Amino acid sequence: MARGGKRIGSGRPHGTGKFGEPTKPIRVPLSDLDRAIKCLQNRFFRLPLYHCCVTAGVPSTVDDKVDKEMDLNELLIKKPADTFFVKVSGLSMIKAGIQDGDILIVDRSVEPIHGKIVIASINGELTVKRLYLNGTIIRLIAENDAFSPIEISNEMSFQILGAVTSVIHVM
Repeated sequence: MARGGKRIGSGRPHGTGKFGEPTKPIRVPLSDLDRAIKCLQNRFFRLPLYHCCVTAGVPSTVDDKVDKEMDLNELLIKKPADTFFVKVSGLSMIKAGIQDGDILIVDRSVEPIHGKIVIASINGELTVKRLYLNGTIIRLIAENDAFSPIEISNEMSFQILGAVTSVIHVM
């Protein structure tokens, strides 16, 4: 009699388990086990994306059709290993739509070019500003007329930590 292998009629029928579909065993590091379980329980944080658009002008009819499910991580985070979040404190960027208490999604892999909004460290303190580059001149520009530009000099300890890719405004 042969040993091992699949036995006909053994095990749970496909699609009758907890998930209602066939499953596959995977290896998960113990340090990520709780997070992996939460992802499965929350269906990977996918939320319904409705087919209709919401108008910012004249109201339109409601369409209850869900177009697909959307994972905010897929939408907002292109390179997870290079991405971090930071909470805003202050009003220096209000004309750019960044308000006190907002959460910024910052990507270290995005090139900090002229005009990008960046997170910078100046003498060990973090700030969010628009980057101005012109030859050897580097400035950090606020989006609020009450704040003066910051001219970066050689005497300063200066580093750009990443570019802001999205703003989460909590109401």
